[in-house]
Amino acid sequence: MDKSQNGEDNQQLNLSANASICGYDSLHRLLKDNLKPHHFQEVNRLLTGLNCGKVLETIALPESVTTLSVDHGFDVQAFCFHAEKELLREPRVVRVGLIQNSISLPTTAHFAEQKKAIFEKLKPIIDAAGSSGVNILCLQEAWMMPFGFCTREKKWCEFAEPADGESTRFLQSFALKYNMVIISPILERDINHGEVIWNTAVVIGNHGNIIGKHRKNHIPRVGDFNESTYYMEGNTGHPVFETAFGKIAINICYGRHHPLNWLTFGLNGAEIVFNPSATVGELSEPMWPVEARNAAIANSYFVASINRVGTEIFPNPFTSGDGKPAHADFGHFYGSSYISAPDASCTPSLSRNRDGLLITDMDLNLCRQYKDKWCFRMTARYEMYAETLAQYVKPEFEPQVISDPLLHKRSS
Repeated sequence: MDKSQNGEDNQQLNLSANASICGYDSLHRLLKDNLKPHHFQEVNRLLTGLNCGKVLETIALPESVTTLSVDHGFDVQAFCFHAEKELLREPRVVRVGLIQNSISLPTTAHFAEQKKAIFEKLKPIIDAAGSSGVNILCLQEAWMMPFGFCTREKKWCEFAEPADGESTRFLQSFALKYNMVIISPILERDINHGEVIWNTAVVIGNHGNIIGKHRKNHIPRVGDFNESTYYMEGNTGHPVFETAFGKIAINICYGRHHPLNWLTFGLNGAEIVFNPSATVGELSEPMWPVEARNAAIANSYFVASINRVGTEIFPNPFTSGDGKPAHADFGHFYGSSYISAPDASCTPSLSRNRDGLLITDMDLNLCRQYKDKWCFRMTARYEMYAETLAQYVKPEFEPQVISDPLLHKRSS
């Protein structure tokens, strides 16, 4: 990102031209390389927490996966979340994979070629996930296209496709080949309802079947994110999909800013909630490490956060009514995908500026163990909040404010 396009001073942000942080592609790597080992150990404990009282373990991956990552230039990391051993339940270990990526061709290229190039880029990364034994794989928001929703130009609607369209068919073969559930966030065109467009996540089962879909509940109208020009709030509620590997839900992008959105997926029984996103540094990066981790703690489930990578330049400059000069890009999509656990531990993030694959084993028994430990469900007082919300949505609602009787009394 540069000052002429985004109004930000790179020196102030300590970001280089390749969007690294002081030459490092993640905060974790910067700290590890510049702190003394015993200092880093303590800082890392505070930043990523402890899982069952220990530092999060790494996983050894097949040599073929490492070779794929080197040959195709993507970051690959692997970790393991444990749960305490139980007497009456066996461990329920699920291997989850997250893919973050940049687009492959300029946004001026033919749309069909852009989509084809993204497919080609993802093939080796998906193969790496499948070869590693990933059970559930999630891609980033609108993975099959550039994120053109800043421009307000309607031509980007051409990327929209039915839930069973080209992108789903592309992924179904991998799901079947690797016995893998795949979450595919796409720009959906609902052929049966006036060809309306939605921001949708399609859930593909491990037999290559379509289990269902979820549409984005909350649509941003902030900064350059003018998404309501293209689609409105979803109409699918808060579905939880029971798969061969656990109960999963998808909280798409902007929904992560809404605590009740997270809560409702939990009330419906989710054990893993995926948050496929497309967000940029100037707008949200300080919030990124906080919100999903807080949701995992508050709702006693795992959260998998995925963000795209790179700076996407569009043909025509645009503005967003914020007084800033016209510019041709959103800013830098900072990647940094990571996974949070209900015990407040989390993985280090993937690269800020490279394509990447994050693989994580998680014992789903940890969800109930932390429900039992913290009793958030038992102590939640849902009836009290339900009553307040029921009153709040009425036009005659009045806030419960008790004023000091002396507050507005004139002094004698």
